[in-house]
Amino acid sequence: MNNGRNFGYARVSTRDQKEDRQLIALAECGVPPKNIYKDKQSGKDFDRPAYIRMIKRIKAGDTLYIKSIDRLGRNYTEILEQWRIITKERRAAIVVLDMPLLDTRQKDRDLTGLLIADLVLQILSYVAQTERDFIRKRQAEGIAVARANGVRFGRPKKQRPKEFYKIWDLWRSGEMSARAASRHLGVSHRTFIAWTEETKRK
Repeated sequence: MNNGRNFGYARVSTRDQKEDRQLIALAECGVPPKNIYKDKQSGKDFDRPAYIRMIKRIKAGDTLYIKSIDRLGRNYTEILEQWRIITKERRAAIVVLDMPLLDTRQKDRDLTGLLIADLVLQILSYVAQTERDFIRKRQAEGIAVARANGVRFGRPKKQRPKEFYKIWDLWRSGEMSARAASRHLGVSHRTFIAWTEETKRK
């Protein structure tokens, strides 16, 4: 029987995602609200303030609950490293709610059971990383196709005002400086120069 404290960790990838599902699952496991830590960051590294605070509090005999294995990190190496820190250095238990086999509280498992759990951990960590890599690849391919079809990303290109060509003629003849021209058109000096370069190429 575990006499230590229960902790829970939830992480969402963006500011817009909701962690309610994770928080409900952690509360149902008996994790007190004061011991539930949550971060709203990308997870690309472990510069996560709530996670760091939680790890510092976890001691031998405590139990950490997480909804899924990818809450520990975003790639194979990081997930395994955090698992090692929690179970070996902190000597705490981990319970992965979506994968009951990954429950280090189970002291009565034989060597075969431990081997299977270790293999499952490594496979799931690998799958979590490859899935994210696949998503990034598909996104990059989608962007490339969209650009090839003329779709523009980023800020819309600033349109030239109707009087641009009149001002451009004055600038080209030396009657107006570039900075004066840009002020007159209400744009930055850089934008005016870019417009003139584009006009020259036409």
